[in-house]
Formats: sequence, structure tokens, C-alpha cells
Amino acid sequence: VCVGMVIGAGIFKTSPMVASSLASDQALYLAWALGGLLSFIGALCFAELAAAFPHAGGDYHFLRLAFGQRTGFLFAWSRFAVIHTGSMALLAFVFGDYLSQVVRLDPWLGPALGAYAPALFAAAVIVALTLLNLRGVHVGLGTQVGLMLLVIGGLLALGVAAAWLMLQGLPPATPMAAPERAGQVEIGTAFVFVFLAYGGWSDAATLSAEMRDGRRGIVHALMLGLATVTLLYLLANFAYLRGLGLEGLAHSQAPAAELMRLAFGAPGELLIVAAVALTSITVMNATLIAGARTTWAAARDLQQAQWLGGGLGARLARWDLSRGIPPAAIAAIGTVAVALVGLGTVTRGGFSTMVDYLSPVYWGFLTLSAASVLVLRRRLPQAPRPFKVPLYPWLPLLFCGCSGYLLVSSLLYVKAGALVGVAVLAVGAMVLVPRRR
Repeated sequence: VCVGMVIGAGIFKTSPMVASSLASDQALYLAWALGGLLSFIGALCFAELAAAFPHAGGDYHFLRLAFGQRTGFLFAWSRFAVIHTGSMALLAFVFGDYLSQVVRLDPWLGPALGAYAPALFAAAVIVALTLLNLRGVHVGLGTQVGLMLLVIGGLLALGVAAAWLMLQGLPPATPMAAPERAGQVEIGTAFVFVFLAYGGWSDAATLSAEMRDGRRGIVHALMLGLATVTLLYLLANFAYLRGLGLEGLAHSQAPAAELMRLAFGAPGELLIVAAVALTSITVMNATLIAGARTTWAAARDLQQAQWLGGGLGARLARWDLSRGIPPAAIAAIGTVAVALVGLGTVTRGGFSTMVDYLSPVYWGFLTLSAASVLVLRRRLPQAPRPFKVPLYPWLPLLFCGCSGYLLVSSLLYVKAGALVGVAVLAVGAMVLVPRRR
């Protein structure tokens, strides 16, 4: 379950961005290995919080306990307007970029509109998922597990492709020469994309509230799960480098598809495109389900606190018992996600624009969540803690420092998307966090 919560479609798209920010193969491997280690440290912090204060709201609940109701509501707003919707748009661009490798729209729409095929596919898949969820159609647990195994199979297939190229006696692709990249190395930018691929460990840490062995079970699950993810990510990047080289990887729009086409021709390309497309759809669907329920719960809390009224508040806080869904929340998230696809299209950044859009907000709240460990140890020292972070307070402080560094890096790597994301958060701060009367 831990592996399934972490691995998504991001690894099929983030590696080129990491490669373009680094100067050597060794630096690429080191970045992915450090990403796994630091994610494990962060997951230990979240495991303590989830074991001590179990709640379905996860970090929404931890932030409310540590920093107050207003911070919790602002985080709920960020999930609705930036994090969940931005993640859906980001995954939709992964879906569109890979599908456009094998499905051409030029014959039907002409060259001008055909160039926007990734964005059109991205918007279409969000609309389709929103309509399915509004009808109350849900993907079962068995299907989710099956599709999670599919993406793991896709990563293993990349390793098979690299091995096949080696058996064929093809020389490895020439790595990018370090002197050419010496002035372009951007470690902070590389780690923003690395941690994006590792995203999901905070959700995995919330399993600590349900472990049979409250003290050691979550550590074993996180250690083995994140170690497995790290090895799979290192395998995928080895395969990319073996087939495409650092230069080819840095300039690839769909590296997995290019590698499989190089090794196995069109059948291999179709296989990996299908795996990436299905994975993107699965994760988007899960994000839509979870995001809509978080939005519904926050809208209900805001109504109870008399901070959100009127027709909009009533609709967002309504639950349709006949379909078992919050319809207005689902429609709202789908609408915002499609709008963000439009933003990515206008800026011509697509996937990268969505990373810019959500990264500063995501890392800002993750820094606060990590600081919650320190705050709640002081504020609620008597609360039972079945699991405690080892080497306290050094590991929480280390992760706070890393999160703060990534927050600064995501702001320094500032583009239109990042400015829009911060502006949307500021709107939420002005509207949803009123002053006390």
C-alpha cells in the first residue's frame, strides 16, 4: 500500500527536468537516492503525528491542532485551489504528452490545432473523470491495486529495455559533457522535481494510525516501501540514461516511450504509453475523490464556523445520499483543473507550469506540517505517542530545513505558474481567514 501511494505517473515525466538541471549521470543518481532518504525522514515525522492524532483529515488536522483553525482552513483552500487541482492538471498533461506520441490529431484538426493535442487530451480526460464521478461511478480497490501493479510493471519494463539494448551490443548513449553544463547546474530546481515524483509519502504515513504494531510496523512499512520506490526510480533513470543519455533525457517529452520504441519498436512504445495513460487516469481519479471529500468537509466546517454562507457554501457542503458523493465539490474541482490545463497551455509550459504552480504552496505547508511535530510535542506533551521520531528534535529540524530550502528553490525557479499559485493562496488568505470581530 505504501508503494502504491508513492509511485505515480510523475516518474515518467520528471526525469527530463531533473536531467536538464544537473551536469552528470552520477549527480542524477545521487539526486534520486537523496530524494528517497529525505522522503523517509519526512515520512517518519508524519508517522508520529498520525499515530498520536489519528484523523481522516491528515495534515489538515495536524495543522489545525498546531497552528489553529484559520491555518487549517487556509490549507484546505490550498488543496482545493492549488494542490489537488494542480496535481490533476499536472497528471493530465502527463497523460496528454504520452498519448500524443501515438495518437495524432493533425489529420482531423489540422497542424495548427493538432499542435495542442496534449492539452486537448488533458482537458478531455479531466472532463470524462468528473462526469463519471458525478454519476457515482467509483473504481474499486481491486482495480486500484491492479493498476498500481501495472505502473510497477512499466518501471520494470524500462529496466528490461535497457538490458535488451545491452544484450544487443548497442553502445550506451554518450552522456552530456559536464563542462557544457557547468554554468547551468540548478540543484534546488532538480530536487523540486525529484520530490514531486516521491510525493505521496505523507499519505502513506497516515497508515500509522491503523498499524497492528504501532511502534515498529509503520517504520518497517515506510522503510521497505520507500526503499522499493527508490530502487525502482533508480532503475528507471538507469534505463533512461542507458538508452537516451543525459542529453537525450534532458530534451525528451516522453522518455519512457522513446526508450521502449528504441528497444522494442512500436509495440513497446504502445505498451508503455498504455501503462502511463492508465496510471495517470487512476491517480487523477483518486485525487478527484479525495479532493472532493476534503473540499466538502472544509465547506461544512466553514459553514458551522459561519465563515462561508450563501448559495455557494450550501452547495459545496451538500452530500448527495442517493449517489454517495458531494456533487458540487466534484464539479468545482473538475472545473478548476480544466482551467489550470488552460493556464499550462497559454504559458506553453504544460507539465512544468503545473509544477511551478503548486510547488511553492505545497512546500510551504509541508514545512508547517513538519514543524507541527515540534509544536505539538511542546503543546500536547501528555498525548499518547505510540511512535516517536528517532533522534528528536534533529530529524524534524532537518526535514523542516529541507522543506524550507525547497520552498525557496521553488520560488527562485519562479515563472508565471508560481506567481499564479501564490496569488491564489493569497486570495484564500483574504477571503477564508477573516479577522476576529
